[in-house]
Amino acid sequence: MKNKTVLIKNARIVNEGTIFNGDILIENECIKEIAESISAKSADVHIFDAENNFVLPGVIDDQVHFREPGLTQKATIESESRAAVAGGITSFIEMPNTNPQTTTIEKLEEKFEIASKTSYANYSFMFGGTNDNLEEVLKVDKKNVAGLKLFLGSSTGNMLVDNPEVLEKIFSSTDLLIAVHCEDEGTIQKNLKQHVDTYGDDIPLKYHPVIRSEEACYLSSSQAIKLAKKTGARLHVFHLSTGKETKLFSNKQKLKDKKITAEVCVHHLWFSDEDYDEKGTLIKWNPAVKTKADRAKLWEALLDDRIDVIATDHAPHTLEEKNNVYTKAPSGGPLVQHALVAMLEAYHQGKISITKIVEKMCHNPAILFQVEKRGFIKEGYFADLVIVDANNPWTVTKENILYKCGWSPFENATFKSRVTHTFVNGSLAYKNFKVYATKTAKRLTFNR
Repeated sequence: MKNKTVLIKNARIVNEGTIFNGDILIENECIKEIAESISAKSADVHIFDAENNFVLPGVIDDQVHFREPGLTQKATIESESRAAVAGGITSFIEMPNTNPQTTTIEKLEEKFEIASKTSYANYSFMFGGTNDNLEEVLKVDKKNVAGLKLFLGSSTGNMLVDNPEVLEKIFSSTDLLIAVHCEDEGTIQKNLKQHVDTYGDDIPLKYHPVIRSEEACYLSSSQAIKLAKKTGARLHVFHLSTGKETKLFSNKQKLKDKKITAEVCVHHLWFSDEDYDEKGTLIKWNPAVKTKADRAKLWEALLDDRIDVIATDHAPHTLEEKNNVYTKAPSGGPLVQHALVAMLEAYHQGKISITKIVEKMCHNPAILFQVEKRGFIKEGYFADLVIVDANNPWTVTKENILYKCGWSPFENATFKSRVTHTFVNGSLAYKNFKVYATKTAKRLTFNR
């Protein structure tokens, strides 16, 4: 639903640590004016009454796997970006472990081409580093690409970078932000062999965090941080899952000045190893969901700003794939449609303020990746906005799940908050369980 001029009235605007009542005028994709009261200057203005509900900046999800090209039985850029806008995510950064992998400039541009035609949400992509593509890494333009992704532990589509010399050369040679998946592969393989020897392929799910252990995570992330300090590289550690790792990060600097940053994912804040009996492979992720004590430490580090960003690591697989024995069931699950409302549930529980949610899901990804004119509700910024009714309960069911894979780890959960409207570049993309067909998404640009 493409609109030239939009006026949002009676909004409780959440931005930069404050909540204030006001109106927002949108013209030509951008926020033209924010004021206590704005009157429509002509009959052509499309007015939305926010009814004193929260209006947030659109969420920027810095880590998703939308599976295109090559794995489209699981998901596509079109299907998952559609689910994203329904969940209030207006921009995403997608990972390189597709098929073929995004490890050449040519393959990267092919992805941008697909997104330009099919995406409902604004988009960028990580370029993938491997043991042998440094030459391609050095061609990447840091103003046009989100960053460089390195898998220091194997995951879907094996892009494991396990050559220490190559790793140091990459860290030393690029100005790109380097985002890393940290799990020590040697530790994991040793643990896996011990459990296969005991149980065969049908290992009980409760042993997933024992196999992909705290030790495996800490060993890898501490080494990556050590290398970043040695080389001066700009490092962002994805999906922390252990309390021990949180001690590696600092809150002594403002985010814009940090060289080493960290992210936590919704599932590591929500689930614990006590949920494996009920949820099974549906909550099998890499890194693994760990203990209640780990979860508490992640919350602590998030709230005291050692952890900078909340993301999803949205990584869908078909139910058929998931319904396998341990060694054959892939890790990952879909989250973009339910991430914001899950975090708002924590707000209702008194764990986190709504301003802090906006900081970690909207402002900080924009600051960390230097995203141009997004992540804030400011005059002159793109009008990526989300209206949230904080007291309008709804239950996740098969019928309202929009992921192509058709399932969610949150199925049957009831959330108190719901996303009622999502605007992408000033146009209404979603309203009350309806996604509009008109796509207004843009390629993200970066102030670097």
